[in-house]
Amino acid sequence: MKFIQNISFLIVLSIALGACKSEPKISQHRGKVKFETLSISSKLAGRVAHIYVEEGQDVKKGDTLAFIDIPEVSAKIMQAEGAITSARGQLDMAANGATVDQLNQINEQYNSSVAQLEFAEESYKRMSNMLKDSLISQQQFDEVKMKRDMAKAQVEAIGAKRQEIRKGARSEQLTQAKGQLDRAKGAKEEALTAESEKYIIAPADMSIETISLKEGELLTPGYALFNGYITNSLFFRFTIPESEIYNFKKGDEIIVVNPYTKDEIKAEIKTINQLAQYADITSTSPIYHLDESIYELKIEPKSNVGETPFYLNSTVILKD
Repeated sequence: MKFIQNISFLIVLSIALGACKSEPKISQHRGKVKFETLSISSKLAGRVAHIYVEEGQDVKKGDTLAFIDIPEVSAKIMQAEGAITSARGQLDMAANGATVDQLNQINEQYNSSVAQLEFAEESYKRMSNMLKDSLISQQQFDEVKMKRDMAKAQVEAIGAKRQEIRKGARSEQLTQAKGQLDRAKGAKEEALTAESEKYIIAPADMSIETISLKEGELLTPGYALFNGYITNSLFFRFTIPESEIYNFKKGDEIIVVNPYTKDEIKAEIKTINQLAQYADITSTSPIYHLDESIYELKIEPKSNVGETPFYLNSTVILKD
C-alpha cells in the first residue's frame, strides 16, 4: 500500500512539473495600447442646441458632432451688412462727386448770400453818408458795417464750398471712405466666421470617448465638449528602466503580442524619452529599482493592423 502511495505521489509530481515546464515565460516588458487623443471645443460661447453623436461612436472627418446656438452672430451679420451699404455709398459719393441736385442747392445758397451782400453794401453806403451829415450815431453805423462784413464772409464761405464740390473729393476723403468700407467688410467676415463656429465638426476619423455637456447646457469658449482618439493612430507605450534601456534603440524592429488573442504585430521603436520620476509606469510589477531613471518607448505598427482588435489601455507584451 505504501509503495502504491509513493508511485501515485511521483505521478502527480511529474504532472505538476510538466505543467510548470509547459507554462510559457511571461515577458517582463509589459505595455499599454494607446491612441492619439483629441479634445474638441468651441471658440465662442453658446448653448448646446443639438448633439448628433453618442459616446463610443466612430465618426468620420467632417461629420457634424453638435450645433451650438449663438444668437448674437445673426445680429452681428446684419450690423455688418448695414455698415457695408453705408460705407459703399460714402465711397461712391466721394468718387463721383456731388449730384446735380446738390450742385443746384449750393448755387442757390451762393446766389442768396450774394444778394444779401449787395443789400448790405447799399445799406453801408447810405449809412456812411448819413454819418457824415450827423444824421445817425456811430453805433448805428457800426451795426450796419458789421452786417455787411458778415454777409461778405458768408459769400466767401459758400463760394469755397461750391468750388470744393465742383472739383470733387480730395484724395484723403477717398482713402477714408475706402477704409470705412474695408472695415465693414472685415466685420462681416468676422461674423461669418463666427457663424461657421455654430457647428462642431470632427477634425479627423475618430472615436468619441466622452461628451462633457448635455443639450441645453451652456458651452464656454475653450471648454472641451468632446474627447476621443484618432482611430488610425494606434501605438504602444512601454516603460523601461535605465538598467535595460540600452537593449533598445530607435528604429529597432520588434514584435508586440496581444496576450489575450495571441496576435503578433510587427512594430518599430519610434521614440525613446526619459520620464519624470512621478510619471505613469506601465509595468505591473516592480522590475526596477526606485533610484533608476525610467524611459518611455513609443512603438508603432509597421503596417495597418486591419481588423486586429486593440482596445485603449489594454495590456500588450514584447516578444522575447
